[in-house]
Amino acid sequence: MKMGNQGYLSQFLEDHFLHFNAASLLDAAKAYKDQLDHGSKMLVSLAGAMSTAEIGKIFAEIIRQDKVHIISCTGANLEEDIMNLVAHSHYKRIPNYRDLTPQDEWNLLEKGLNRVTDTCIPEEEAFRRLQKHIFKIWKDAQEKNERYFPHEFMYKLLLSGVLEKYYEIDIRNSWMYAAAKKNIPMVVPGWEDSTMGNIFASYVLKGELKASTMKSGIEYMTFLADYYSANSDKGVGFFQIGGGIAGDFPICVVPMLYQDMEQKNTPFWSYFCQISDSTTSYGSYSGAVPNEKITWGKLDIDTPKFIVESDATIVVPLIFAYLLNM
Repeated sequence: MKMGNQGYLSQFLEDHFLHFNAASLLDAAKAYKDQLDHGSKMLVSLAGAMSTAEIGKIFAEIIRQDKVHIISCTGANLEEDIMNLVAHSHYKRIPNYRDLTPQDEWNLLEKGLNRVTDTCIPEEEAFRRLQKHIFKIWKDAQEKNERYFPHEFMYKLLLSGVLEKYYEIDIRNSWMYAAAKKNIPMVVPGWEDSTMGNIFASYVLKGELKASTMKSGIEYMTFLADYYSANSDKGVGFFQIGGGIAGDFPICVVPMLYQDMEQKNTPFWSYFCQISDSTTSYGSYSGAVPNEKITWGKLDIDTPKFIVESDATIVVPLIFAYLLNM
């Protein structure tokens, strides 16, 4: 349902999200849209378990409509979107997760169900199903003396078609597939601590793969530096979902270029928004207010800055819906 030229949900936000966190949400969404309207690029960083939260159901459309231009995500978010694609019916939801005893948790482990809050990822159908196919792609690259980034290997996996027989959700709801089809630039800092990163390391320990077949975090940073330098003429915005390394890693590229590379004409990030329920505390980067980033040479005095202190699984779909004029 639309009201005039505006979608019903977008109009609802305009009419009712007037104060406090609700107003911050709407302000951030409007400023994000302004960035796009002025030709700025936008980086979106994904932390937490947003893929398991099925953010792909709306993020994939954001990708298809060119409302994000580069993505930073954890290794978990990189792989868990694909796991949901191929094993969705085997996931188990546990609404009463707050009441589980240690024995209950152990019972889940023995069933091969790895819990993320209220959702259990099935090990055999998700992790192992991907493992046999991604190993072949890793091995083939090594035999050809080729090296790729973690996300590039995942793109190859998705675009090869070998997983199609396992699909259990509409492919349009996979943000990784949408990203692969557009070949969206990506950085995946700390990939080694993900399940696929652990599996890759196990093959290295067994002598079946070389660590050098996988491009490193330093190479991700140098790639990002080149990308930022080439795309910041009209600004690059930073939309951070959650905290952690998915946000910490890419935001540092600006002071690195300005201070360490001494490229004094490097512009600051042109927009910043963080969706987080992390509270401001001593030494907490995820809970730091945006102004602290001015002192680190990441944001300018006049950079539009927003923080929405709420659950990202609630806030992000609403902001994306506004951008899509739903």
